[in-house]
Amino acid sequence: MKKQLLFLIFCAISLMGISQQKLTLTDAINTALKNSYDIQLAQNNIDISALSNHIGIAGGLPIVSATLSDNEQLTSINQKFPDPSRDTKRDNVGSNNLAAGVTGSMLLYNGQRVQATKSRLAALQQQNQQLLAVQIQNTIAGVMAKYYDIVRLQYFLRALDRTIEVSKQKLAILNVRKQIGVANNADIFQAQLDLNASIQTKQTQYLTIDQAKTDLLNLLFLQPANQPINIIDTILIDKSIRLDTILAHLSANPQVIAAQQQIHINELIEKEVLATRYPTLRASTGFNLSSAKSAAGFIWLNQSYGPFVGINLSVPIYNGTIAKRQQQIASINTRSSKNQFNNLLLDFESSTVKTFQAYANALAQLQTEQDNVHLSQELLDLIAQKFELGQATIIDVKQAQQSFEAASFRLYNLNYTAKIAEIELKRLASRLAN
Repeated sequence: MKKQLLFLIFCAISLMGISQQKLTLTDAINTALKNSYDIQLAQNNIDISALSNHIGIAGGLPIVSATLSDNEQLTSINQKFPDPSRDTKRDNVGSNNLAAGVTGSMLLYNGQRVQATKSRLAALQQQNQQLLAVQIQNTIAGVMAKYYDIVRLQYFLRALDRTIEVSKQKLAILNVRKQIGVANNADIFQAQLDLNASIQTKQTQYLTIDQAKTDLLNLLFLQPANQPINIIDTILIDKSIRLDTILAHLSANPQVIAAQQQIHINELIEKEVLATRYPTLRASTGFNLSSAKSAAGFIWLNQSYGPFVGINLSVPIYNGTIAKRQQQIASINTRSSKNQFNNLLLDFESSTVKTFQAYANALAQLQTEQDNVHLSQELLDLIAQKFELGQATIIDVKQAQQSFEAASFRLYNLNYTAKIAEIELKRLASRLAN
């Protein structure tokens, strides 16, 4: 019995420790970067491109192959000669044809297509590295946005707790007044309804917070049911961001760099296609063995073997204008990638300006809204005191509560809006870090 009691106590303490485990922003980002399937897929693409970035895949290394063929067959022979004594006629004669060889070939020239292909493979590897950086920045931005959303929602609870506290005080005062005969049931009923509404709002807020935590755990690639988290943090805004600085750093955005690299890749594809219109020169050497045996017939044994060396020259003359059209298509793709790059850069510049406008607007309103929250807090305290003294009605208290809640919600939303704009601006400039 004692062992069971100790075990239950230990489990309770463990659960309390888990429920009170604090999740910091750094922990959340590191967990997401470690577990993200999107980042793992991007890393897999880098590994593939690194393996592909090889001179052998580009066609610049010799090719050595071995062949072996051994055919056994039965044939019927019917041979006639001017000398009838040499005539042969036999059925089911066994014969064997053996051919073996080792061949090595080396590309000597093909219009520098090998060099263009190798450069393209290297560019693809660099582009995949930039795309990985894009995914990392996006992952960090997503985690930060959801993390601070939870902080914002928890801020709302503080305002609700304050209004609930005032509602409880109001109800208690009315009950005391009723006992001495200076309050009616209508005021008590209304006060109880106001308190119940605030409690229900708080319960709804708890649900919203729990769902936001589930979304955060999904971003961290953790099982929501088994990972209770507790976030205790504040929203601190970097007020030193300048628009010209962000615009100057847009060129460092990995998505912009990847778009630039796509232009270079398409230009290299143009060179590869152009190279198909040039002659191809290949040297080959090897050793061949050929043996033919027959149990009857004119030739019973025929063998040949020995090394060989050769030069093969292939000159394209006409292939139905395929090469010309492929080159035109490659040129159009290069122009398209340049258009896509310019469009992407324009979108980033427009997004940066709009985001900075939201950032600056939120910062400009923060001080005023902080003053409003301070004034609404003082007003709520004053009305609560006047109600206790009988100098204010329950309607006055309710209006003061609503003013306090509205001002608090506006302030927390402004803080969150400014923080989200800050995160997006840093993401665009590729300056996000955990």
